[in-house]
Amino acid sequence: MTIRTIIVDDEKLAIQGLQLRLEPFEDVEIIETCSNGREAIRKIKTEKPDLVFLDIQMPGFDGFSVVKGVMEIEPPLFVFVTAYQEHAIRAFEANAVNYLMKPVDEDKLADTLERVRIRLSEKRSAEEAEKLKNVLSEVAPGAAEEYAEGEGESADRFEKLINIKDRGQIFRVEVESIEYIEAAGDYMCIYTGDNSLILRETMKDLERRLDPRRFQRVHRSAIVNLNQVRQVKPHTNGECFLVLDSGAEVKVSRSYRDVVARFVH
Repeated sequence: MTIRTIIVDDEKLAIQGLQLRLEPFEDVEIIETCSNGREAIRKIKTEKPDLVFLDIQMPGFDGFSVVKGVMEIEPPLFVFVTAYQEHAIRAFEANAVNYLMKPVDEDKLADTLERVRIRLSEKRSAEEAEKLKNVLSEVAPGAAEEYAEGEGESADRFEKLINIKDRGQIFRVEVESIEYIEAAGDYMCIYTGDNSLILRETMKDLERRLDPRRFQRVHRSAIVNLNQVRQVKPHTNGECFLVLDSGAEVKVSRSYRDVVARFVH
């Protein structure tokens, strides 16, 4: 899979520096570079890249204006590259894959490209599934119905209730009532609106039992129910806090910042 990429920055040296850092990644093909927002909008609409590395502060059209300017088409993935940390939350709101500080760190760039690969793979898988359903509906309606039922069964494989033995009692907890989960060694602290319970299970095993469309890891030791999130609060060093309906706050570490972009629109 080739990642067709455009770099947008009003500083020529910044473009050259990023091009050099991208050279080791054989699946990244730089198809265009742009020095301003207006040019970027034109190139994105005509070239339809998979990925755009986008500076934020540029004369005339800034990076956020570029994102707005291509919303009439299916937009590419965006990675903001900037010298100004205070734009992080707006970057999440623009559904960016990541937010890189200049000069770009090579390890963070590698991590970002891995996230891009995952996003593109998910997108293409969804597109292929939709194409398959459309073809089936035309040539074999019965098979299309079976396919749709199979998709429903896949969603149903996740837990609806979790039995938790805590303090000598067994509690049956509805999964949708869980606000967030914190790891404490080999134990999980499960928080609902009016209770907290202890479950002896690893984070990895519990994560497999939960629907990833609703429950997402936001920290090495925390999983949050995205349906319970009502606010995102910026924090230092590119981190932020999710404020839940109960008022509880859960920190999102930098390693999981792309999770915020999935549900902040």
